[in-house]
Amino acid sequence: MAQRGSRQKRKRKKRSPQGSGPERRQRPRQGSGAEGRQPSRQASGAEAMARGYARARQKDEEARAGLVPLEPGERPVAVTVGAVVAAVGGLSNLVGLVVGFGQPGPLVVGTLIAWLVAVGMWRTRYWAVLGMQTILGFIIVGASLALLFATSVGYALLAVAIVGSAGTLFWFLVKAMARIQMPERPRASRHQ
Repeated sequence: MAQRGSRQKRKRKKRSPQGSGPERRQRPRQGSGAEGRQPSRQASGAEAMARGYARARQKDEEARAGLVPLEPGERPVAVTVGAVVAAVGGLSNLVGLVVGFGQPGPLVVGTLIAWLVAVGMWRTRYWAVLGMQTILGFIIVGASLALLFATSVGYALLAVAIVGSAGTLFWFLVKAMARIQMPERPRASRHQ
């Protein structure tokens, strides 16, 4: 604030031939200073924001127009891969439970959740893909944290491989989710 005030004083001195006197005191009251310019800046800022939102809406509509709805019984490749990954994850939790690795409670819950997600994804359910993306998000964050504290090159490479593969599957599941949800949008708009 202090810098802004001193900057305004310097500008006023340059404008007026004397730099002081009654003209200087009257300018802020006339609204020719910074106060008078703010509404025009806000209006142009609001207009720019409105234009940005309009461009974003147009891009969204173009992306939606490019999506092809799923045929009955069709399952995107990313969803199939995600179902297999979830089933293998559930199986690995079950093996860990049998071998005695870790605590039984979390392993049982993890196994049930992984298999529930795997079955839901195999049936191409939106909630299952969303659940798989949540699990992948936790895996990506966990592997990223592990990468920060890696004690050897081998652990670092493993963490990078996990982040890369989980991130890739996450990315491809986004478009699959949009295609899974597409047939429900026209039905919902008809009821409104």
